[in-house]
Amino acid sequence: MAFFRGRFWKSDQRLATAGERVNWPEVAAVIPARNEVLTIGRTVASLLGQDYPGRFQVIVVDDNSEDGTVEAARDAVRQQERLHVIQGKPLEAGWSGKLWAVQQGIEAISYRAPDATYVLLTDADIEHGPENLRELVWKAETEKRDLVSLMVLLRATGFWEKLLIPAFVFFFQKLYPFAHVNDPAKRTAAAAGGCMLVRRDALDRAGGIARIRNRLIDDCALAAAIKHNGAIWLGLTDRTKSLRAYDHLSEIWNMVARTAFVQLDHSIVNLAGTLVGMAVLYLAPPSALVFGFAGGAEGGLSFLIGLLGATAWGLMAFLYWPTLKLYRMHPLWSPTLPLSGLLYSLMTLSSAIRHWRGSGGAWKGRSYSAAGSVDG
Repeated sequence: MAFFRGRFWKSDQRLATAGERVNWPEVAAVIPARNEVLTIGRTVASLLGQDYPGRFQVIVVDDNSEDGTVEAARDAVRQQERLHVIQGKPLEAGWSGKLWAVQQGIEAISYRAPDATYVLLTDADIEHGPENLRELVWKAETEKRDLVSLMVLLRATGFWEKLLIPAFVFFFQKLYPFAHVNDPAKRTAAAAGGCMLVRRDALDRAGGIARIRNRLIDDCALAAAIKHNGAIWLGLTDRTKSLRAYDHLSEIWNMVARTAFVQLDHSIVNLAGTLVGMAVLYLAPPSALVFGFAGGAEGGLSFLIGLLGATAWGLMAFLYWPTLKLYRMHPLWSPTLPLSGLLYSLMTLSSAIRHWRGSGGAWKGRSYSAAGSVDG
């Protein structure tokens, strides 16, 4: 993992400062929003406050909210000529709720911003740094990328967030090494749905949003479709942030369990391999340390087992440190990665059990069965 996985642990894929251009392409942002009254205002304000020299408009698709999301979006800014709020249609069969809203937003671009070169797909709980759009477009234009995505800085303030959120980012980088994603010669493809700048003609070539209409892990599915015909880029940021709070373990648990078994293609073999792999990587080192130094074996063998466990655990903590540094957390959190790995393993097993019971995933009042149908 340290040497043969694209050095994912370095967390060094970042956007460069944007330079100057004569012509900046037009961009339209699409925000699907369902019951996001607490965050949508800050999201809209951060987008319309972007330091972007080109034309830029924001389209909010209200996905049948019941909490005042529309009013909060409109109250966020005084000048609303660049903000368009449209009422979402009832959910069509075969679509996930979020992607159905995104599809309507993209359709609205054809008459709200027909000359837009790019569409910025973002969530209703993301606060964008003022230079974010300029840097995304600069990356796409200078390197001819069809998709540029950022894993935004997730909130990590409470105990459970500090224990599990940086670990989530670490595991995501391990699963999809960003250096491999960003290499056009490699097949690895991934994106982070909170912030994705997509070239419109590339999206059309990939089959549009309809191609992935029932995918729960829609960001990575879109990245794979676009990389089939073009180059993509995925990186990290500490200036564009998620506003979503996970105050309780159950909230993080449900977030992971909703899609973890989907990621494994609903395969028992993949599930077993994942659980064994997680046990070997994250649980064996501290177990060996305790077993060895507790005298669990005879003579020098016990010391050797303990030493190997301590070395592996120390290496694990070292690899985790760059991710913790991104989150401005104390190095003493590094040794907690085995506990995080144990909890994520249990969440993955929970995801499989939910699937076998027929409950599927659930999000924003809608449940998604294993077959991809939607209720609610």
